[in-house]
Amino acid sequence: MNCQGLIAELTEYLDGALDVSVRADLEQHLMDCQNCRVVVNTTRKTIEIFCNAEPAPLPEDVRERLHDALVKRLGQRGPKI
Repeated sequence: MNCQGLIAELTEYLDGALDVSVRADLEQHLMDCQNCRVVVNTTRKTIEIFCNAEPAPLPEDVRERLHDALVKRLGQRGPKI
């Protein structure tokens, strides 16, 4: 396993969905590679923070602009009556 291989398998590793042998190779690489340990730990903490966070409310002006933009965009693609 190298750094590029770890990045390719990162999601499955964090989800616990890797094959046992691939997981062992990845964990061996983590023992030897400080940079990849930082990537894995930072990604894990980011997911944890995101999953435990409450959604931030949109300011009313942003909500209105978003709504107007969606109506404009979807109205252009919708069927003409």
